[in-house]
Amino acid sequence: MLSVRIQRDQGLAPLVLLLLVGGHVVSGSGTESSDYGGESEVLPDSFPSAPAEPLPEFQLEPEDAFIVKNRPVQLRCRASPATQIYFKCNGEWVNQNDHITRESLDQVTGLVLREVDISVARTQVEELFGLEDYWCQCVAWSSAGTTKSNRAYVRIAYLRKNFEQEPLGREVRLEQEVLLQCRPPEGMPASEVDWLKNEDVIDPSQDSNFLITIDHDLIIKQARLSDTANYTCVARNVVAKRRSSTATLIVYVSGGWSSWTEWSECNARCGRGWQRRTRSCTNPAPLNGGAFCEGPPFQRVTCTTLCPVDGGWTEWAKWSACGTECTHWRSRECQAPPPRNGGKHCSGSMMESKNCTEGLCARNKKISVEQASHPLAPGTGVAVYAGLVGALLLCVILVLCVGVLAYRRRCRHLHGDITDSSSALTAAFHPGNYKPPRQDNPHLLHPSAPPDLTATAGAFCTPLFSLQQGVNDSPHKIPMTTSPLIDPLTSLKIKVYNSSTLSSMDLRSCDGEILSLKSVGTVGRERDYHSHTLSREPGLSTSTTLGNLGGRLTIPNTGVSLLIPPGTIPQGKFYEMYLIINKWDKTTLPSEGSQTVLSPVVSCGPSGMLLNRPVVLTLPHCAQLDTPTPDWTLTLKTQTHQGAWEEVLTVGEETLSSPCYLQLEEECCHVVMEQLGTYGLVGQSCPPQPACKRLQLALFAPRAPCLSLDYSLRIYCIHETPHAFKEVLDLERSLGGVLLEDPKPLLFKDSYHNLRLSIHDIPHTHWRSKLLAKYQEIPFYHIWSGSQRPLHCTFSLERGSLAVSQLTCKICVRQVEGEGQIFQLHTDIQETLPPCSPLPSGGTCLPSSQVGPYAFRLPGSIRQKICASLDAPSARGCDWRLLARSLGFDRYLNYFATKPSPTGVLLDLWEACHQADADLVSLATALEEMGKSEVLVVMTTDGDC
Repeated sequence: MLSVRIQRDQGLAPLVLLLLVGGHVVSGSGTESSDYGGESEVLPDSFPSAPAEPLPEFQLEPEDAFIVKNRPVQLRCRASPATQIYFKCNGEWVNQNDHITRESLDQVTGLVLREVDISVARTQVEELFGLEDYWCQCVAWSSAGTTKSNRAYVRIAYLRKNFEQEPLGREVRLEQEVLLQCRPPEGMPASEVDWLKNEDVIDPSQDSNFLITIDHDLIIKQARLSDTANYTCVARNVVAKRRSSTATLIVYVSGGWSSWTEWSECNARCGRGWQRRTRSCTNPAPLNGGAFCEGPPFQRVTCTTLCPVDGGWTEWAKWSACGTECTHWRSRECQAPPPRNGGKHCSGSMMESKNCTEGLCARNKKISVEQASHPLAPGTGVAVYAGLVGALLLCVILVLCVGVLAYRRRCRHLHGDITDSSSALTAAFHPGNYKPPRQDNPHLLHPSAPPDLTATAGAFCTPLFSLQQGVNDSPHKIPMTTSPLIDPLTSLKIKVYNSSTLSSMDLRSCDGEILSLKSVGTVGRERDYHSHTLSREPGLSTSTTLGNLGGRLTIPNTGVSLLIPPGTIPQGKFYEMYLIINKWDKTTLPSEGSQTVLSPVVSCGPSGMLLNRPVVLTLPHCAQLDTPTPDWTLTLKTQTHQGAWEEVLTVGEETLSSPCYLQLEEECCHVVMEQLGTYGLVGQSCPPQPACKRLQLALFAPRAPCLSLDYSLRIYCIHETPHAFKEVLDLERSLGGVLLEDPKPLLFKDSYHNLRLSIHDIPHTHWRSKLLAKYQEIPFYHIWSGSQRPLHCTFSLERGSLAVSQLTCKICVRQVEGEGQIFQLHTDIQETLPPCSPLPSGGTCLPSSQVGPYAFRLPGSIRQKICASLDAPSARGCDWRLLARSLGFDRYLNYFATKPSPTGVLLDLWEACHQADADLVSLATALEEMGKSEVLVVMTTDGDC
């Protein structure tokens, strides 16, 4: 009987043959391995089968190693069960004699445990040619098959001597941000870098004023006097340690003047002299070579001290009449001259007396005694008491008169308010006791006041039943909900104007039953921040539920969006994210002083939400930025919970403490931030050049057919942003207006000149203008502040008859001593034009919310490989910094350097900047210029490039 068992592993394992011939088992080499002792024994037809042996399992795999100098490295692997283990290096089997094999028995499983070691010398690695590193792996055999281990790479370790960039010493002022750069020598493996301050290792976790970036740069956030020291960059790996040259940092303090002392007394006691005051250069005193204070340490001014003048007596006055005491008097005054400036007073008495009767005083004294014994003549006491009673009655009468006048004034004030509220209805109803409103009440509508040129007009036609008290009315006003004076008026039309000088009526019809009168003027906008919640009106807000996969919120046709990258929200958590454009009449504006609002005020939330990585908020703006010299100082502001506005950052003045990064583009800006809230962009001119805002002019007219002789043209002056144009379109659509021409751009300069509008070339044979003045003007401040929205002027025309339908004219709009635009109008007012479209010309409508991977143009796999390739600093600078320069995001690189993955934040910003045209070609071009061919291969294979 012949039994053959063959085990083979795809040509890798040696061939093992077991031949059973008669009673002998012969191996593949033909040697006898056992004897069954006789031909008389009969072998059974079948043998019991052994349990199936599992595949080898590696308990220890070879690990990457570095050859230090000429010392070989040991690679070891261990597997069970394994009949054989061999190393394979660079595709070739290692000689069996180079293996050191140890075999043992696993006490737990009872399987054979085999361990093999080999040595790899420096010469073997150096002899390898090609781009791939030297590698080895183990191959283990068992009766069930073979198993391969992971590859272990063997590299020659080295560390070059010279630093690619060494830190440089410098002198900085106190509290200045300091950057010390260090590029360690090239080495394998990559060296670790430490910073030494006076030979002590700097630990940023112990001192938060220090920050070590992933590029090994040392940043001192605010230089302190204690930071004056010698700084050294130390690089080390398994081969050696290298020290850079020492950089000496000196933190100096420039001197500052103390406060001026009080002026000294005048040095002249009489006449002209000098006064002196001093200050010292001790606030602070100059240190470490800081500059001394500029200017004089003392000031001297002239003074004049008035000389003292002693007083002098005037001449004696005439003697008085002779008195009852037989004497007369005369006096004098110390007024010739009077004592001045501390002079002495006159010496002597002011009065003098002497006897004037010459011996006749006895009779006079007797008469005086008799008169003294009767002090009151008969009837004298009655007169005195009568006078007192009369005075008391006069006081009572005066008090009553004052009370009556106050009561009448109070009643007149109450009735005046009721009449003033009714004055809003003078277009169709005049009460018989009509009284004009008082000028001292700013909340009342003045029926005779002309409409403001910047007003928003709205016409309402509905039955009027009652007037509801407004939220801003005085508490003592009487609501006219049951007044019998007001009957239902059919087809009542009330034209309401909203301006900065007049309160306005917000008339809303509710099934034709009730309209409310509500003040929404200047006083209404000054209410408390917490008196209302964020209004989510259609077209001005969007919301969705997002989780760890992230997404994008977009308010269509406004240019406002919020990008939430993957991983921003913690794993397993979901939040209701919202994005809202705040209406201008329901929020306080972020501008103050000479600042102007350049973007819509946008709220994103929920506020206070914990973010794992930054989000990107996109805001449109109307600042003109294509000038060769910067003429804008742009500031991003946020609103606190109390309603106050605070500065977040000023573009160009960022520091490490800045909580966000702002990427400016020609028509919008992208804010990379880690805190949700309410944000707005403001700006002001940067001298000497005046800044310019981009405005657009839109011309509207009533929808045809026009059945009246009156015809009006409305021109709106708004910011050149999608949101502002959408707001006007919505307003005109509600009024039944149509857009006659595409909006025209206008650059409005910060020159304090008004915007002037005029109409010309009207065919006077058929049309006439109702405007008496030659032109209308919108004040400069209303446009520049951005607080009046939307601004417009109305040209009221009247045609000669209903048969006239053609209108040709020219409307000129220009800033005084500035740029302008001309509308050449030729229209048929009876021709039916399409109503105002909700989309601007050429506009696109993006979905309001996108969730998960569908919100991002860059696939997650490509993103991870780009980050892995560029996050680590490169000796040649071919890392995330070069990508930032290629994409134009390099205005302040330190913001990205503080993030765990700078490349990831750059890619998030790229996604936000290319929301509408997110073509991978631009990103692929930047990577190609950087020489990242391996990433381009991945993008070509996995992406749509």
